[in-house]
Amino acid sequence: MEPSVTFDDRLKACLDRISPAERRVARFFQENREEVLIASASALAEQTGTSDATVVRATKALGFTGMEELRRTLARELRENLSPAGRMARTLGEVGDDLGSALNVTLDIHQKSLDGLRRDITPSRFRSAVQFIVGARRVFIFGIGPSSAMADYFTVQLGRFGVDAQSLTQTGLLLADGVRKFREGDLLMIFAYGRVYRELTVLLDQADRRGVTKMLFSDTLGPKLRHRVDLVLPASRGRVDMLSMHATTLALIEALLVGVAAERPKETIASLESLNRVRTALAGKAMGLSTLQAGG
Repeated sequence: MEPSVTFDDRLKACLDRISPAERRVARFFQENREEVLIASASALAEQTGTSDATVVRATKALGFTGMEELRRTLARELRENLSPAGRMARTLGEVGDDLGSALNVTLDIHQKSLDGLRRDITPSRFRSAVQFIVGARRVFIFGIGPSSAMADYFTVQLGRFGVDAQSLTQTGLLLADGVRKFREGDLLMIFAYGRVYRELTVLLDQADRRGVTKMLFSDTLGPKLRHRVDLVLPASRGRVDMLSMHATTLALIEALLVGVAAERPKETIASLESLNRVRTALAGKAMGLSTLQAGG
């Protein structure tokens, strides 16, 4: 089916031709979308009084290739149908009147997101991401809005490790200055969520024309853009019906930094020691920083 077809469209199209048990599962998907995003097939089977096999059959009867595509579609629709104010209202509803619960609610969301990260970023996918970074001529990191801070942080840390990196955080016409620097052998890492906006379309088109490798960090755009990029790294921003949170993306960035350092330890240590020497010269005295501290 086309990406524009909604979950409700899919359900309506197959409702009369699936078994009663599959219909019960499909209705549960429709009425408990947030739960489907985080629950395993076995947990969903227990909640619907069916089996893992029935959950999988219902998923495929709806036209999805599997649970991952189902979750991505539900996540995208939830994000598109809720404004930032609406997501904040839901977040505050979860917190309630007890201010102390804000910490517990937030940590619970982060924990579930990190569990999802461990599940979705397989060893082979992680290894591919690290190899793309260390093998690139230069690295460009794109992110706008809140993601611009992630792009800048990743750029600074890679630079300290001796990787030639540049962030792209401008929008509109100002983005052209960075994009025109693309050359074959470069790597473009993209932080993008929610929808394919104009800057993202132009960025992908220009990268294609110039032979640039592309890596996407996203919670919802993977299924839509997987044929436009070389690697998708799923990174949840917490519950899609609540305030967007970025701890999982930061955790993935820092895991990649450790992976890059592990892949090229001599170059990384030498670059950090060079940073230490410059810091000492600027301070006018020995700073006593360890190499590890120099990365901070």
